[in-house]
Amino acid sequence: MATLALLSVTSPSLSSPRSLPLSTPTRLGVLTPTSRWARRTVHLPVICSASEPNQNAESEPETTSSSSDLTYKLCAGIGGIGFLETTYLTFLKLTNSDAFCPTGGGGSCGDILNSEYAVVFGVPLPLFGMIAYGLVATLGVQLLAAKSLPFGIGKSDASLVLLGITTSMAAASACFLYILSTQFSGTSCSYCLLSAFLSFSLFFITLKDFGFEKVQKEAGLLVCLAVLVAVTLNRSYSAPVSSSPADVDLPYVATEITTPSTPSAISLAKHLNAIGAKMYGAFWCSHCLEQKQMFGREAAKELNYVECFPGGYRKGTIMAKECIDAKLEGFPTWVINGQVVSGEKDLLELAEASGFEMKEFSPTLIE
Repeated sequence: MATLALLSVTSPSLSSPRSLPLSTPTRLGVLTPTSRWARRTVHLPVICSASEPNQNAESEPETTSSSSDLTYKLCAGIGGIGFLETTYLTFLKLTNSDAFCPTGGGGSCGDILNSEYAVVFGVPLPLFGMIAYGLVATLGVQLLAAKSLPFGIGKSDASLVLLGITTSMAAASACFLYILSTQFSGTSCSYCLLSAFLSFSLFFITLKDFGFEKVQKEAGLLVCLAVLVAVTLNRSYSAPVSSSPADVDLPYVATEITTPSTPSAISLAKHLNAIGAKMYGAFWCSHCLEQKQMFGREAAKELNYVECFPGGYRKGTIMAKECIDAKLEGFPTWVINGQVVSGEKDLLELAEASGFEMKEFSPTLIE
């Protein structure tokens, strides 16, 4: 507790004592030299504290700065991961390449990335993600390394921009998770789930760093951003699909098998059908046609064949649900005794995979 003390300071006379007379007569209303040059005592109030100096003022900014630095590091790191992922997906979209899907089969990832939901107003969706993640990573590095930001932007304003970007990303991810669960039921896409996880992580990290009181003040702006993202996506997906001649539009056509079947090929086809083996393919797939040609005209009719695009194919068309459930990696794909066999196979390989008895083999099987 602080206490008040009086500090006495005595001022010396303004001239030497030797210049003063020993005695000076006094008159009414006249000060004697002795009284005029007398010592003066001044009392100064001094506030003293019994406690040690308060260090909270110094430690609190240091703690806040350390917390913000961690936030910026996480934004830079997570944003960098998201940027790499979306760059890869953008490359796939622009080059019409097939996606490598670590889980769920390549068909699942490819179907989603090639669907109408992977394009917003004609622009590949991953390109928007690449820009958003790139901005987050750049802002994180800039706020972490620089004392001043370009264009005179303060760190508080930059933090608000960062929160606005991550809010928009989280709102978009919520919409895509809803679409994934309703339009692609039973289908898993590793890239979609990873992007959603990164987006939500960035949102909660920046939200926590921004502070509850500040968030309350900017809640209206954040809600408006989220609603704007949802409305924009809904408007894009409800817009009519372009009928440009550049778009692929293939009506369904039944393929014609021209080669004759050998007795061994017919026996193998009947065996595959009997054990419940299925061949998944597409009418436009040349390898699927060649696989059927190996069996021949009569044997191909015995196969349990599943057409994945019975209604034709055009950009954005979704496969038949049975093919989606099979988690295909490409065409053709065989499912034999629960084992997935991808690609075009010769009859000998199919016989071995299905357990076709060796005594039933004929040299014509592999001709």
